[in-house]
Amino acid sequence: MKKKGFYTEIAYVIGIVGIALGVGFMERADFGLSMVVAPAYVLHRVISAIPGFAFFTFGVAEYTLQAVLLVLLAIVVRRFRISYLFSFVTAVVYGYVLDLILLIMPQIGAGDYVMRVLFFIIGEFFCSLGVSMMFHTYISPEVYELFVSEVSKTYRLRTDRVKTVYDCVSCVVGIALSFLFFGFGNFVGIGWGTVICALINGLIIGWMSKLEDRWFDFKDALPLRKFFEKKAE
Repeated sequence: MKKKGFYTEIAYVIGIVGIALGVGFMERADFGLSMVVAPAYVLHRVISAIPGFAFFTFGVAEYTLQAVLLVLLAIVVRRFRISYLFSFVTAVVYGYVLDLILLIMPQIGAGDYVMRVLFFIIGEFFCSLGVSMMFHTYISPEVYELFVSEVSKTYRLRTDRVKTVYDCVSCVVGIALSFLFFGFGNFVGIGWGTVICALINGLIIGWMSKLEDRWFDFKDALPLRKFFEKKAE
């Protein structure tokens, strides 16, 4: 089977839009979001409800939290690289795309329970597609992925184990924030969908990545790879 050419820069765009679409559909389904974005969603719900803070959208909450995570990363690995700032730029771009999608989503009626389940499945598909596409680009990923990657390389730990610990911590933080601001038993942004994401995300992302490698020959359209790789050193 002859592979088709696919530009890594397009993979980056598809990655950002795919993840944002996935989160948008999952938010609409209301079965729980990915544990990675749950803390930002809870903070968005709390802060945006304060008079004068309506500007604190889900997208703003996402890149604000990732800015804090970026500082934490520099402390944990005891260094700061210029490439880290590119990850924050990706987070900001993603935040704006997410907010745009969330403005459109209410026009699509979630309807009954069956439709909500369908929305959740579509959301999971787009999230997995987006992440798998981001694996095929040299452009800096969001701070979430950067944190796992840098901690793994710095301390020579298995990436999957660091990712698992990171996901578990994010889930605990999301639950704690939900309890703190909405009371015991009120799971805001967290539900059975969060558990499913934790169980199957890795498998689906891995499966999609293999299919993409089988179908496409990823190559760069712009001569920027060396620039990003140099900044990452």
